[in-house]
Amino acid sequence: MNFTEQKKSTTFAAAFRELSQKLHFYSFVRHIGLEPTRLASPDPKSGAATNYANAARKRFFFSACKVTVIISNMQMKNEKTYYHQLPNGIRIVHCHNNSKVAWIGIMVGAGTRDEQPELNGMAHYIEHTVFKGTANRTAKQIIDRIEDVGGELNAYTTKEETTFYAAIPQQYYGRALQLLADMVFNPSFPKEETQKELGVILDEIESYEDSPSELIYEDFESLVFAGHPLQMPILGKRATLRRINAEKTKAFMHDNYSTDRMVFFSYSSLPFQQVVKYAERYLTDTPYSILPSKRFAPAGLEQSSLVTSASYHRHTHQTHVMLGGRAYPIGHDRQLALYLINNILGGGSMNSRLNMSLREQRGLVYNIESSYSPLSDTGYWCVYFASEPQNAEQCEELVRKELKRMCEEPLSDRAFARAIRQLHGQMAIAAQNQENYALRIAKLMLYLNQAAGWESTFKAISTLTPDILQQTAREIYQQELFVLRYE
Repeated sequence: MNFTEQKKSTTFAAAFRELSQKLHFYSFVRHIGLEPTRLASPDPKSGAATNYANAARKRFFFSACKVTVIISNMQMKNEKTYYHQLPNGIRIVHCHNNSKVAWIGIMVGAGTRDEQPELNGMAHYIEHTVFKGTANRTAKQIIDRIEDVGGELNAYTTKEETTFYAAIPQQYYGRALQLLADMVFNPSFPKEETQKELGVILDEIESYEDSPSELIYEDFESLVFAGHPLQMPILGKRATLRRINAEKTKAFMHDNYSTDRMVFFSYSSLPFQQVVKYAERYLTDTPYSILPSKRFAPAGLEQSSLVTSASYHRHTHQTHVMLGGRAYPIGHDRQLALYLINNILGGGSMNSRLNMSLREQRGLVYNIESSYSPLSDTGYWCVYFASEPQNAEQCEELVRKELKRMCEEPLSDRAFARAIRQLHGQMAIAAQNQENYALRIAKLMLYLNQAAGWESTFKAISTLTPDILQQTAREIYQQELFVLRYE
């Protein structure tokens, strides 16, 4: 079934982890499009990239708390979201809060899927190397500009976006935006500095390949999206990265960093009129540009001849297994329903069905998790576990059993109410994370041209029913599964 052709909804517009080494997003944010499929984030001090994608999927189990929900709703009601578009086409989304810290950034709708195969890794390479110098600043000056006032500068790359952002004391808002604009619009890519950074990226690839629990997500995406640009790894490959030079880098930015694909996002206590003034001062030197998108959705499964299973030999003690399939894109009518199903199945809580069945009741695994990653025109879901080789077959059978159960047994009213209550609690906790919220509104603005608040999502949840969940489960889980094994 080709989910990309189904109707999308804008009634409500992917996190379970933070994008710096300090924070962790929560998996529920996927249903509104924040959590990336694969994400690489640099150390804000050095620009050296570290991949946090698997850690993102594993951390922080939360329980619902009624008091937290009430407090969170009170805070959210005091926050207002504002929109504006600059004459050059850059969109602005600003959410007003009462914090003394501002989170601001520029999100660009250009990622791995926009690369040429022979230059795979370009988007992530750019994310690194804009830290290495601009027409106005050296690499050291870039770092000092934010660090000297106690702020943090960061960036990350996904299959579909590249984001540059900063956390800064409110009084240095203009300083931070000026620097971000300089990095995005005036990078110089000095040869000596970029050659050193290439070594950092190659080392990152080696580190990544040494971690099967992370690598399996990349290999699984290559299986699910075989023959499509989404199959390419974010970090790139050694051979393709060595082909990149300043000329090719600037050409990629020229072809993909158009102003119609840019969102300036702001989450701060600054009045909106002042936000617009800063944006007009620092973001309008670049002229209006609009480029036709070369993206195309993956072919429907019924139209393809994809290989649905693969096994690789890795030098690991455990057997690592991932199974899953295609799913809904960002903004789809059933996106929230699938998120809730995933949360029940294995989406981060210790009492998820998969964790209870494989770990708590049988002691077969240390970690098992399910995830749902919506993209702009497609998406995928997966279940991952690692076990002793002699237990792998039993674990896979148990996973399939739980998937079948989701399709055949509707939730009781009591179980449904508990799932909704748990989701509300997780959302309330995640709403307190300012970095999470800032990146959330940026991605919603990029793809849906609006950034609906948490209250809209609460309302959308209230429209779900056990029947809708069962119908969604059947539509997603009764497809032929893709299965990847590291043996």
